Amino acid sequence: MTRKQKRLAIIGGGVAFLTAAVLLVMFAFSQAVAYFYVPGDLAKADVAPGTRIRLGGLVEAGSVKRGEGRTITFTVTDTLATVPVTYTGILPDLFREGQGVVAEGAFVGGSSPVFVADTVLAKHDETYMPKDVADRLKAQGVTLGGEENIR
Repeated sequence: MTRKQKRLAIIGGGVAFLTAAVLLVMFAFSQAVAYFYVPGDLAKADVAPGTRIRLGGLVEAGSVKRGEGRTITFTVTDTLATVPVTYTGILPDLFREGQGVVAEGAFVGGSSPVFVADTVLAKHDETYMPKDVADRLKAQGVTLGGEENIR
């Protein structure tokens, strides 16, 4: 092998290694994607049961019900549509009715599916709401107070 051939072999091996690394990273990211929806979007979207998504909106007033053990059911709304949510675990301290929430999980069930969340994120101070949730709610015509603190 000449010097030129050795150099080309090393460069070719490096390019092949980088290509394999990029493909593995892209595959890993595609498996971890959880799309964000508000309840009004779910009526238009065709989300298959078991598909992992993030559901954002406001906790509907009067909808929080405590069940057996640590199971809690509540309703997430964007004032146009509502989605029932079931969560088993300890809710964040700042979780309450009328406040912004993002729940991550999947739909379970047949004719009337229920969103089963495995993660619930609440707002972080009294006027904070995640930018994705705020943008979607504003697009639906919901007026928000404290808009200077939307992050």
